[in-house]
Amino acid sequence: MKISSVLTPCSTENMQLAAQVGVQGLVTRYPGESLDDLLAVKKKIEEYGLQLFAIEGYLPIEKIKIGTDHDGSELTAMKQLIQNMGTAGVPLLCYNFMAGSDWVRTQTDVSERGGAKVTAFDLSQAEQAVSLNSFESKIAATPIEADELWLNLENFLKEVIPVAESAGVTLVMHPDDPPLATFNNKARIMNSVEAFERLVSLVPSRSNAICFCQGTFATMGVDIPQTILRLGKHIQYVHFRDVKGTPDCFVETFHDNGPTDMAAAIRSLKKIGFNGPIRPDHVPQLVGEEEGEPGYTMLARLFAFGYIRGLLHGT
Repeated sequence: MKISSVLTPCSTENMQLAAQVGVQGLVTRYPGESLDDLLAVKKKIEEYGLQLFAIEGYLPIEKIKIGTDHDGSELTAMKQLIQNMGTAGVPLLCYNFMAGSDWVRTQTDVSERGGAKVTAFDLSQAEQAVSLNSFESKIAATPIEADELWLNLENFLKEVIPVAESAGVTLVMHPDDPPLATFNNKARIMNSVEAFERLVSLVPSRSNAICFCQGTFATMGVDIPQTILRLGKHIQYVHFRDVKGTPDCFVETFHDNGPTDMAAAIRSLKKIGFNGPIRPDHVPQLVGEEEGEPGYTMLARLFAFGYIRGLLHGT
């Protein structure tokens, strides 16, 4: 497995810190349609001995999700991105199918160990929910049903998976976070293990795969080690984190302070032969980082890198 990370900000200091503690590669947000922009990001990362493993976040896909990409501009942009990734040698494109939002929380300052701040979600306070991916939806909160989302997803995959196969790129679907049946007046479909089995059967291909966001699957209430074995080879990218609670009400934790047997999860990943990027996802805010982006500050990320590295060496 290859330890990877998002860095916010992706500064010289943070890239150097990541390289120093054994991170092998980074993940970056959508760089735009220009191949030159992607190559510039890749070159900057490689200057620190790191690789660019994946692109995720801020993708031109929101109209595709709800079926309003009538002029095909988003589909064209997604195909261009995949082709650019193939040219640049970036293997993974992580996306989600949450219509009208991204991952959301209702609180960003719940006290964890030693007073560290973590994010939480409570459906009873959903009107206060805010996206923590700096995602501002331009789509009105009009309803959309699950069947329509599944059709839009299937149509999207039929268009882009052949492009991905040709480019040598793998699309990895991130689960809905929170994994609710509906949110903001819209259905959600990537909220169960069965949904991910359906996903990979829509367009069977190695390029149609899964981002195993462990915290979100834990929120579903599944047995994490067994679910890894069940989904097997379809897992091509891992977000490694943990939570306490249910889809309606949960709180994030330190990697070593949640209910999941993290060592057993690593053993299951090894058993299925997973050798792709594994990255800490949302982390607590430690003292001195109160003004940072919730879930994406650096000090606890350093802790997480060491924790994951220790599990990889010791299991």
